[in-house]
Amino acid sequence: MKSLLTSSMFLSSFLFGACLGADDPDLASDNQAATTCTAVGIITARASGEAAGEGITGALVDQIINTSTQTVSRASVSYPATLNNYASSSAQGVAALTTQLTAAVQNCPNQKIVLLGYSQGAHVILDVLGGGGGGSLGATTPPISSAISSHVVAAASFGDPRHVVNQAFDLGTSRRNGLFPRTAAQLQVLSGFAPEIEAFCDSNDEFCDSGFSLQVHLTYLDRDQSAAAQFVLGKIGG
Repeated sequence: MKSLLTSSMFLSSFLFGACLGADDPDLASDNQAATTCTAVGIITARASGEAAGEGITGALVDQIINTSTQTVSRASVSYPATLNNYASSSAQGVAALTTQLTAAVQNCPNQKIVLLGYSQGAHVILDVLGGGGGGSLGATTPPISSAISSHVVAAASFGDPRHVVNQAFDLGTSRRNGLFPRTAAQLQVLSGFAPEIEAFCDSNDEFCDSGFSLQVHLTYLDRDQSAAAQFVLGKIGG
């Protein structure tokens, strides 16, 4: 997130509205081939600028695993997570998670799946469930099939740039839309997942609330980690 702090202050005003620069895809992944199916599988999509892996959201994964009474596996989405060429980066994230989630369901059909996403990662996980793209983000993409999404029991997002106010799953103090608000059609699909989603966005967040504070955007886990962990634990059954 430190690299996000540096780059965002100089680039966010225009990089979120244009597709500039070249992709810098993550070639590394911390995902390991599972030999057995755990009761719960957590998939995390990291924030822009974070190194490959779970990023700071890994602390939330740790808390869930350490508290749960069930077997829990963890994996992360391998995608660029870059601010430059944001539309391409986020679209690659949606494609990667769609493939990863589909494989997880096919390999372990009885597993309860949890999705966690921060910033661009929040954008990615909710676009997979509700459909993505449109406007400056490029071509629209359909939501993942209900045969796959029905296995997702919880999704927690933080600072989603596609945030729209007054949704049933919104949490936090935000009163404004994010930089790339979702379409009515996309929100209608996501509304069907409302009991399984908690989407945190606070007032003046530079990305999810179209505000001016990067500090607000970077500190959701300071404020909301325990609440998000309890939400997930409740959905997976402890």
